[in-house]
Amino acid sequence: MKRSKVLSALVFMPFALPASGSESEAAPDTLEPIVVTATLGPRTVGESLSSVTVIEEETIRREAPAEFTDLLAAQPGIDLVTNGSFGKNTSVFTRGTANDSTVFLVDGVRLRSATSGGAPWQYFPADLVERVEIVRGPRSALYGADAVGGVIQAFTLDPKHGNRGWVETGAGNFNTQKTSAGASATQGATRFSLSGLHKETDGTRIVKDGEDKGFRNTAGVGRVVHELPSGGEASFVIMQSQGNTEFDGGNTDFMIRTIGVTLNTPVSDYWATSIQLSESADEQESFRSAGDSVFNTKTRTARWENTFTAGVHELAVGGELQSDEVKSTIEFDENSRTNAALFTQLRLNFGPSDIQLSFRGDDNEAYGRQETGGIALGHSFDRSHRVRVSYGTSFRAPTFNDLYYPLEIFDFGGSYAGNPDLKPEEGASVELGLSGRYEHWYWDAALYQLDVENLIELQSINGDLRPANVSEARIRGAELASGLRSNGWDLGVKLTLMDPRDRETDNRLRRRSHQSLRVDLDRQMGAWSLGGTALASGYRYDDASNQNRLPGYVTFNLRAGWEFTQDWTARLTLQNVTDKEYATATRFDGSGYLAAGTAGFLSIRYDFR
Repeated sequence: MKRSKVLSALVFMPFALPASGSESEAAPDTLEPIVVTATLGPRTVGESLSSVTVIEEETIRREAPAEFTDLLAAQPGIDLVTNGSFGKNTSVFTRGTANDSTVFLVDGVRLRSATSGGAPWQYFPADLVERVEIVRGPRSALYGADAVGGVIQAFTLDPKHGNRGWVETGAGNFNTQKTSAGASATQGATRFSLSGLHKETDGTRIVKDGEDKGFRNTAGVGRVVHELPSGGEASFVIMQSQGNTEFDGGNTDFMIRTIGVTLNTPVSDYWATSIQLSESADEQESFRSAGDSVFNTKTRTARWENTFTAGVHELAVGGELQSDEVKSTIEFDENSRTNAALFTQLRLNFGPSDIQLSFRGDDNEAYGRQETGGIALGHSFDRSHRVRVSYGTSFRAPTFNDLYYPLEIFDFGGSYAGNPDLKPEEGASVELGLSGRYEHWYWDAALYQLDVENLIELQSINGDLRPANVSEARIRGAELASGLRSNGWDLGVKLTLMDPRDRETDNRLRRRSHQSLRVDLDRQMGAWSLGGTALASGYRYDDASNQNRLPGYVTFNLRAGWEFTQDWTARLTLQNVTDKEYATATRFDGSGYLAAGTAGFLSIRYDFR
């Protein structure tokens, strides 16, 4: 859950680099950034005993990403697969797990499609984000279903106290145009903020010899936060993004939305409580020559957390009630389901050593009961070096498509239907991590193994397709992150090595790259900033039999910023400057979905107070 008051204080913490795992490049005698996604309650990145990457507002502003997933690309353990650029279907694979095995939270509210299971990454606006936390490793003991590979949480813009605002406008090739603005005000113990953007582009071709495929997006975030006399907070936050995206063969009108009402308050010196009521929606209406379709899903959640402290030790306990609803042109055998859960986490500290124990029980009316747990141990050898080891279990729930999709007969023969007897996928992961933090640089390394049973895959019998629990997977990997900040230079290096295998066939899992590298280098020179990012990804296979191989690729992005007068900033970004042609997924005919070539964008921003 989001701890608004804790996050508000982050800007005053004297850390030197954004954190990644225990990857904070802070001097040993300074405070580490606080993260709220890895545990039930705010902890520093070291105390979280997790592999965590934190992307701060400064980095987001500097990189000016065209899409939200540009921030995630080649981060440790993260692999992206897209059906083209500019709002096209996107999958995020965390530590080799499937797209629907990563939980996506927006200000503590889970956002996903209940029919497909995955998050609508391509529709989420990067311009309205001030912070991202990427937690790698199983988190079902905290968040329930689908947190097999990890959890990614985006925090939308939350202006601090005072009256302030901003306006930004820009344009680029592909006839891309964007305008955004925001304002905030404070009245006594209450602060208000509203921000929004409109972006549209003609896009580029996503298949060879194809036509340009455009994207249009209008999004906004509204927030009201009231500080209570008790020291807690009551807040209301809404995010909505809607528009249209064109694809090969049609176009889709989309709308995604999250709404959260949260109360955080201390009950006594030893007991704090948090209550959140939330709703998320994913609505898509697609128009194709073969026929139109509507898939609207909605998730409502009530979550209650309680934290009890005894000195340096903490016990968190809580419960969650969640309901999913589906309305579509397809008549599912079932169009709703509910899930009730109880969870707890015990955090113990014994000087240089930390222990965490987590447990959660879920009871879902669709697939029954599921228990998950985890244990993590951490030890600081000195003020610079720390080791962590953890074990956790997780599960991925079958989607409405997996369970309830009605029988559909194909024109070319064969059929497809859901399988109501599916069991959840079950995962077990072990991880060892080491980290070092010094005055001007850091490093963090992690080794892990994830075993997944009851993998849900399509089984074909004489052309008739049915999802079934048919195989097992073993994913082994290593992640290394290091960075340096000194004399205006800021360097970050992220390396991922991974071996995702189907244990029965020994083939690599479909669409997973086995290695990636990200290098960020920036230089601040007075009113000027210059920087660039190199991204490299290894080859991958687009089929389970490992016959259709997609080659690896390397791309380069450049950026420059100029504060040409007080409160005025100009920024130029160039993505894929070498115009590299590459694809991470293929169509039904075997041809690749092409990423965009060189994309340039120039913007001007005014901040007022």
